[in-house]
Amino acid sequence: MSGRGGGGGGRGRGRDSGRGQLSPSSTRGGGGGRGRDSRRGRGSSGPPPSSHPPPPSQVAPTQPTPSVPATSTALAYQPSSSSGAESLSREVSQKLTLEPQASTTAPPIPPSSSKAIRFPPRPGLGTVGRKCRVRANHFLVNVADNDLHHYDVSITPEITSKRVNRIIMEQLITSYKESHLGHRCPAYDGRKSLYTAGALPFDSKEFVVQLIDEDRGHSSSSSARKERKFKVAIKLASKPDLHYLQEFLRRRHYECPQETIQVLDVVLRAKPSENYTVVGRSFFSPQLGRKGELGNGIEYWMGYYQSLRPIQMGLSLNIDVSARSFYEPILVTDFVVKHLRHANLSKPLSDQDRIKVKKALKGVKVELSHMEYAKTCKIVSISREPISQLTFTLDDKRTNVSVVQYFRDKYNIVVKYASLPALQCGSEAKPVYLPMELCRIVGGQRYTKKLNEQQVRVLLKATCQRPHDREENIHRMVRINNFQGDERVNEFGIQVQNEPALVDARVLPPPKLKYHDSGRERSVNPGLGAWNMINKKMVNGGKVDFWTCVNFSLQYANMSEDFCKELVKMCNSKGMVFCQTASIRIRSSRPDRIDQALSDVYKESTGLKRPLQLLIIILPDQIGSYGKIKRICETELGIVSQCCRPEPAAKFSIQYFENLALKINVKVGGRNTVLDDAIQRRIPLVSDYPTIIFGADVTHPQPGEDSTSSIAAVVASMDWPEVTKYRGVVSAQPHREEIIQDLYKTVQDPQKGVVHSGMIRELLVAFFKSTGQKPYRIIFYRDGVSEGQFSQVLLYEMDAIRKACASLQEGYMPRVTFVVVQKRHHTRLFPTDRSQTDRSGNIQAGTVVDTSICHPTEFDFYLNSHAGIQCLLHIMLI
Repeated sequence: MSGRGGGGGGRGRGRDSGRGQLSPSSTRGGGGGRGRDSRRGRGSSGPPPSSHPPPPSQVAPTQPTPSVPATSTALAYQPSSSSGAESLSREVSQKLTLEPQASTTAPPIPPSSSKAIRFPPRPGLGTVGRKCRVRANHFLVNVADNDLHHYDVSITPEITSKRVNRIIMEQLITSYKESHLGHRCPAYDGRKSLYTAGALPFDSKEFVVQLIDEDRGHSSSSSARKERKFKVAIKLASKPDLHYLQEFLRRRHYECPQETIQVLDVVLRAKPSENYTVVGRSFFSPQLGRKGELGNGIEYWMGYYQSLRPIQMGLSLNIDVSARSFYEPILVTDFVVKHLRHANLSKPLSDQDRIKVKKALKGVKVELSHMEYAKTCKIVSISREPISQLTFTLDDKRTNVSVVQYFRDKYNIVVKYASLPALQCGSEAKPVYLPMELCRIVGGQRYTKKLNEQQVRVLLKATCQRPHDREENIHRMVRINNFQGDERVNEFGIQVQNEPALVDARVLPPPKLKYHDSGRERSVNPGLGAWNMINKKMVNGGKVDFWTCVNFSLQYANMSEDFCKELVKMCNSKGMVFCQTASIRIRSSRPDRIDQALSDVYKESTGLKRPLQLLIIILPDQIGSYGKIKRICETELGIVSQCCRPEPAAKFSIQYFENLALKINVKVGGRNTVLDDAIQRRIPLVSDYPTIIFGADVTHPQPGEDSTSSIAAVVASMDWPEVTKYRGVVSAQPHREEIIQDLYKTVQDPQKGVVHSGMIRELLVAFFKSTGQKPYRIIFYRDGVSEGQFSQVLLYEMDAIRKACASLQEGYMPRVTFVVVQKRHHTRLFPTDRSQTDRSGNIQAGTVVDTSICHPTEFDFYLNSHAGIQCLLHIMLI
């Protein structure tokens, strides 16, 4: 989820009479009551079933909703009228593009285009909670009125590398700035766009730029030097207008002028792009901070993220520290030793190790150490055979020679590691073989493969910073940038403040949690976002009759019996009904026999007609097996599992057993706690009428996997008014497709005709079977959506929700609040008063910001929903 520093959340479509209020009882679970109900917006429907009072008359819907059939065990499906079914998509589209109604706190905003989807304006500001002030990593930007010009750039021959494009344009500006560019200092985006503050002396012109080939530029030999000529055509494309941006920031213009913001963003990024390694919107360099090893030939670099965005205070530059993984600039032979974790290169690599090295090095640039001049090439593959067995034909097309012999004769180099495979450059048709020991990995190449668990742990440990330290590092990045000393920035009339924005915030009161009445403590008011299970019992304890344990740890192989005894004791003491003895024998197994051990446990339990309700697993000592174990248990065998890391498990800590008991209880159908406000029916927009809460996200395959499916997951609450039990549905969909495809679908069956199905429909029916009521209101939390996908995802998925509802019963249109939640943004909030922090130095749990750094017109807010342990927290943008 990319961050916007304002914008993107709370995209509930309608309004409610209680808008603008952040209720303390509805804000802590991620949402803060900011997604609005649809009482005057799209999807208005009739009153709920007769057992509930009708809504207030001033917001009463005008279209009746059929009551729940008394004798049915599922939502009745009645075929929709053709006109209603066919108009559903049009209706959703129309309602999403309606001009926003004027709120009570701001004048209506005139639309500048009828094509864009219009999100609802902010209805007001929250008032609940203790007021405070926080610092945000947003640095205000002032822009002088300038005559901006956008020029289209065409480089021939075409270059795909932004870095090379920048070098070409840098050379052009250096050569022609005074003679042809009117002393302008343009900003170039690395692709097709060039921006200036004022017009160039021409509307269209071509230039010739000569570059010395980098691979041969340091050679004194004229034969080795190679010049490349490029034709650069510059043509006027448009004139972005700062006036429209100012009007938008003053809330007199609805659509954000992205082109103008893009111009200013490119100007502020131009100098860092020339000096540092660019990764997306971030910059990295050893000059920006320490670097360190992650293992396996990979290291991390420190850097910073930078983005210009509109906020309520004007324009702000959002700057945050960041870290990324890069290849170490070492010899390929040293990389192989580190990557495979063995030092004996005199023996041939196994096929498994050779494939590992091939995957890790494919596409990596290396520089050759045996040439008279600097030369680099890109690895396309690795040979199957050792280099000692490779031969090729010389340019005379007659002589066949071995690669080892060629390097001995041509360069007087004896290949030391002849049993290793060769690096293959060039093409498949004309491969070029190079000894690994003569190739050094070029520095500054990002490692795009998925980090293993050990590397992730090292990276988190190295980059985990206390809030005060992170804030200081952000200030250091601003000082390093020195925007005020940048000639280009000054020419465009841009000023970046050196101090972060100071914004108003509120700390919401925590919700009261209800536990079982048989415990010594029946309820608790969390303090600073934390509480424990001492003297408390689960509100609904689950039941476990059939269970066992498999221990894959060799170091702690003898602790299984005692560990399970203490765990069962803890579960029972907290309110569960947990059988004291395992249904089948507790066992230990070697970590290299995971598949067989799990299969044996499954066969034995099913053979005794005691299907396991829970399988406790003590993980192997070496990390990396968790994913495999979960995949086998949950997807292949259908066994609910609880995995435990051996080191913390061996400490027999009471707190550890309490945490495990809470996890296990939920997995076997129990409920640990409920909100007291839910029991008392005091949660606004949830407790008054039957409400179902959805959560949806899409997980994409790791980089480098080009064909693996993305996985969509949707969960929904199955109880009301408590909303503590959830049921989940997953579905595979096309590679890297963000829109959830199976929310609603139809299939033409030869016998049954049109068959309605889909994830939403399935969960709505399950809710009805569980509660005996159909939802009057839907709150749909959507995770993982980037700013550029808001409109597309909202339009498609709202349409699917509406169709799923209509397929269950004609005219069934419950009110829907669609809320986008983002965690992967780069806004960070820091306390201004050290006495008003949690134990880690973070802002307190429940801190919400809905002013200043939020979007100028759209309905969004920042929420710090929980307490931190060590590092600076990732707040949610909703």
